[in-house]
Formats: sequence, C-alpha cells, structure tokens
Amino acid sequence: MDSGGLELVLVFLLAAVLAVPLFKRFGFGAVLAYLVTGVLLGPHALAVVRDPVRVLAASEIGVVMLLFVIGLELSLSRLILMRRPIFMVGGLQVLLCGAALGALALLAGQGWKAALVVGLGLALSSTAVGLQLLAERKELASEHGRLAFAILLFQDLAAIPLLAAIPLLGKAKTAELGWAEVVQAVAAIAALVIGGRYLLRRLFRVIARTDLPEVFTGAALLVVLGSAWLMQKVGLSAGLGAFLAGVLLAESEYRHELEAQIKPFEGLLLGLFFMAVGMGIDLRRVMSEPWLIAAAVAALLAVKTVLLFGLGLRPGQLRPRSAFLLAGVLALGGEFAFVVFGEAARVQLIDAITRNRLTAIVGLSMALTPLLLMLASKLLPVERAQAQPFDAIPTDRHPQVLVAGFGRFGQIVARLLRAQGIPFIAIDPDIEQVNLSRSLSSDQIYYGDPTRMALLRSAGAERIRIFVVAINSVEASLRMVRLVRKHYPQARVFARARNRQHAWQLVDMGAEALRETYGSSLEMGLEVLVALGMERAQAETRVQRFREWDESLLEQQRLLQDDEDALLQATRDARKELDGLFEEDAAAAHPQGQG
Repeated sequence: MDSGGLELVLVFLLAAVLAVPLFKRFGFGAVLAYLVTGVLLGPHALAVVRDPVRVLAASEIGVVMLLFVIGLELSLSRLILMRRPIFMVGGLQVLLCGAALGALALLAGQGWKAALVVGLGLALSSTAVGLQLLAERKELASEHGRLAFAILLFQDLAAIPLLAAIPLLGKAKTAELGWAEVVQAVAAIAALVIGGRYLLRRLFRVIARTDLPEVFTGAALLVVLGSAWLMQKVGLSAGLGAFLAGVLLAESEYRHELEAQIKPFEGLLLGLFFMAVGMGIDLRRVMSEPWLIAAAVAALLAVKTVLLFGLGLRPGQLRPRSAFLLAGVLALGGEFAFVVFGEAARVQLIDAITRNRLTAIVGLSMALTPLLLMLASKLLPVERAQAQPFDAIPTDRHPQVLVAGFGRFGQIVARLLRAQGIPFIAIDPDIEQVNLSRSLSSDQIYYGDPTRMALLRSAGAERIRIFVVAINSVEASLRMVRLVRKHYPQARVFARARNRQHAWQLVDMGAEALRETYGSSLEMGLEVLVALGMERAQAETRVQRFREWDESLLEQQRLLQDDEDALLQATRDARKELDGLFEEDAAAAHPQGQG
C-alpha cells in the first residue's frame, strides 16, 4: 500500500482505536502501542506502509507541538517551588547518566560528539510512560512519585538545549560552522523572544475580539509553526522555537485556551510520529543481532537504575524501597530519545544503523519497564516508614472545636472559627500539609492521627463541643466518627461526606453529614437560574424546595441502602416526583384560562 493521505489516516485510526486501548489494558501505555503498530505496519514487517519517510516528515510537527505545550506549562512560580528536586536531583541525573552512557557509547566505537548525544539522549526517560505508571499505581503523590515528576520536568528542559545543539554539532563535525551562523542563530532567538514578548499577546487580544474559534485555532497554529520555521531557517531545532513561543505565552491570559486548541493536534500528530519511528525500525537487523540489542537494553536499565537509586537515597532523601521504585519508573528510555536520535541522524552525527539500534533499545526498555516494575513491587518487602513522633499538644488550651483534617475543606471551617474568635484545634495526619499550614502562620494545627484515642485525649477531647471530621480518606473518617460517638457521645459530630453512600454511613453512626460539593453546586444552580432571567427570590425558593426534597430523598434512600432493587425503584419514583414538583410551581405561576 502506498502511504497516501487516505491510507495514512486509516492506519493511524486503526492504531488509535485498536492498539492503544489494548496496550493500555495491559499497562504498557499509548507510546508503546504506536511503536509496535508502526513496526508491524512498516516496510520491514507487513509492509502496509512502504514509505515511512513521508510519514515521519509530516508527523514531526507533533514533536514541535509537544514542546510548545511543555513551554506553556512552564511557569516561573512552579520552578521556584520545586527548584531543589528539579535542578539539583534532575540535573545530577541527566549529567551522571549522560556521562556513564556516553562513556559506554565511546567504548562501542562512537566519536565523542556522537557519544555525547547518545549518552544524553538515553539519559532521558519517558514522561508519558513514567507518569502513567505512577498514576495507575496511585503513587503520583508519594515521595518517589513527586521526585520522579521533578526529574522528568528537568529532562523536558534539558531536551531543549540538546535538540538545539545537535545541528551545531553536526556542522562542527564537517568544519562548516562559522561565526556568522552562530550570530544568525543568536539573533533569531533574540528576535523571537523580544518580538514574542511584545507582539504575541496583542495578536491574540485582537483575534479573541473576533469571537471566531477557527481564527483563534489558526493563529495558535501559525505561532507554533512560524516560530518553529524561524529556528529551522537558521539551522536550529524547530522544537526550540515552539518551546520559546510556549514559554512566552505561559503567563498570558490565553494560555489555557491555547493549550486546549493545540492539544488535540499534538496528541494526534505525536502518535503518528511514534508510529513513523516504529515503521523505521529494521526488524531484520534487530533479529540478526538479538544478543547485542538485549545486552544494550540490559546495560541501559542497569546503569540508570544504579545511578537513580543512589540519587534517590542521597540528595532525594528517599528510603531504599522508594529509591528503587524511583529507579524502576525512570530507568527506561524516553520518547524524546526518538527525536534526539532522529535529529542526530539527519545531521549525520550517527548513521542509520546506529539510529535503528538505539530506537530498538529505547522501545524495548519502554516495553519491559511495566513488567519489571510490577515484579520489583512484589519482590521488594514493604518498608515501614520511620514513624515521626506526633506533635505534643499543649494542655493549657481549651478549644471548643476539633477539626480533623486540614485540607481545603477543614481550612475554610477553621477560618470562620478564627474570624469569630472561637478557640479550636486542628489535627492532620499529613506532615507536609501541617508544615505548609504552619508556614502560612497557622499555629493551631498539629501533626497526628486523629483516629487514635490517645491523641484525642491529649487534645482535650472530653471538653470538645463539636468535632469537624474533614479527613480525606473515607475509611479514616468513618473510623474517627465511630470512635467519637462511642467515647464522647455528648459532642456533636459534623463530617464531610464524599458521596451519598458515605453520607448514609455517617448518618447511621450518628454524625451530621455534609456532602462536600452539594452546597456549592446549589449556589451555582441558583446563579444559573438568575442568569437565565428568573427573579432571585423565585430562584431561591426553587433551590430551597429542591434542597428539602433531596434531603428527604437522602433519608429515604438511607433506609433502603441494603435493598438494591428497592433503592433503584425509589430513585426512579423520586425522579418522577421531582418533575411533578416543579410542574405544579409552573402551573401556579401561569394558570390556564386567564384572559
């Protein structure tokens, strides 16, 4: 099949609809799905597409858009907050892994420029695969998850100058690089930065006034591709131009709209790019030297695992198990490596055979990582965290309210109490949340587990009039309510409910349940009715009637929660009852027969 327009569209849709869901179901991720699909459909396997070069040329726009989106997400405040793990641990990771892997490339016979690019390219890890694995394992908020994110962020930053330097290294190799080209490149970057800073916002302000979404989309594409073209014209990476444009617009009021406009193009074209990379892998060469490829994959995973483990222990301050899991998530190669090696082959820093080998090595490392990480998690013993002693709570205070959980919900309650001068005490089991709250001048919060009876006693629970249970965990909130109702039956308990089922359980235990999004949703509904032209007094009456009806339904459903059939029938009846309730209001407001 010739890789014409219609055929390319059909091939890409086949990968997206069939391969991606299948691979995600087994925990491998979309990147690997695209790569494997590209290998299968490429000229070296089924030969459905015989000309992958054309596909690769068109799909490189996806990489440009990816770098633009990364630039949009790069805010100065975010960098300052995470500066130590990003720049210290992330910087050491790229330097040490790049040096070690580059040394291996030198030993394998590469020149020093090629070895430098190969080492740094292999030092990069897959953001897509790494974050997906952390999300699936619910470890994004863990210690090693946060450090992994910081390292990946630095790698995204490090990829930009690496991509920019590859054309220069290629020219330096052939002794073609002169001062005029360097000045031209610097001038182009300065023009993009200065022009973008003063012109881009004005451009989008004018376009936004047209109120035509397609024109805004066209302008966004023009900025991305135009900045990429400018950098390419002076011999630098097209991705560098797109990244700079994204950074210049990161703090603008159009950032989110731009990201929403570019993201669909980025996702589709980036998927096509990975497919084109897969199509370019020469399977016959890989199968002809399987031991060489296997040894290289093992060396890549081993070198990065050892170095990441050490970095996680020392500057990262992780426990051994967490450090090893960090290494397991980031030891693989990354999608940026495909871009780096493709660019290096284009400027003849490496030959096509080396590029195919490196692409296969990175792809196999991405395929093996989920399996190795699952195996490591099962084999590694669960490590008990070194228990930090709970705070000693002063006994000279006499709070009337105890707030358990000091997230957004608990903080709002505490602000109201503080504003009224009501003494309270807050306890949270998350040490980072406690430290953050104390840094914001809150001296009434203590680190501890509010579901422990000893801590409640030390907090003076026998004198507490009201317990506010705002703990994130449903199980922990139920455990605390059960404890308080048993030992302090004279106190009232107000508990945050995550959903109706949680509310039923809390009410069964004797707590007063408040659904966390219910009140704000009713407030928004009220404003929507007013915005649609309803009188505010009438809208307030309607909302109040709905609130009374829903609370009555909540109690009715609570009594039926153990009978699924009865619960479903009660829900159907309630829907009809609600329709009839407001039909009566409408009929009363517009009686028939008048006039």
